[in-house]
Amino acid sequence: MAMNLSSITLRPFKLSDVDDFMLVAGDDRVNCYTRRDTFVSREQALTFIRDVCMPHPWTRSISVEDKTIGYVSVTVGSDEAKCRAEIGYAIAAKYWGQGFGTKALKMAVSQVFKDFPHLVRIEAFVVPQNKASQRVLEKVGFLKEGVLRKYAYVKGSVKDVVVFSLVLEDTHLQTKLEI
Repeated sequence: MAMNLSSITLRPFKLSDVDDFMLVAGDDRVNCYTRRDTFVSREQALTFIRDVCMPHPWTRSISVEDKTIGYVSVTVGSDEAKCRAEIGYAIAAKYWGQGFGTKALKMAVSQVFKDFPHLVRIEAFVVPQNKASQRVLEKVGFLKEGVLRKYAYVKGSVKDVVVFSLVLEDTHLQTKLEI
């Protein structure tokens, strides 16, 4: 059965998402560009959902017909950084290239700006080799700001990252975020 872009929802995680979540967290193709290691067991994924995803203020399951096909997580800064947030996301490999990531990210950005009215900037950090994720960010309206050299540990070594930002006042956003 083909899944339809119009049926995407963003919702809090449930423990019952564990098997679907393993399609994301347990796949080296999905996790090769993330800071997190690929999960090797259902128990590891269950613990992560329970201890990280569920209590997090803004981590959502990207769901189609209530089936988890990915996740999006937004962490809002505090104190002098409360005007900005960092976004991260992943989609199960079998859903790549079909628009699910772009649609989910548009939905997330739109909702996050409503949920956090003091927020004016969302940042995303992507390793240079992850061209597909960079394209998704650009389709949503993020602008590439540059490369931060030797910026983050990824899989045990320090890597460069490309920084993208989406600023609420950017005029190009008005049409990009219409969903």
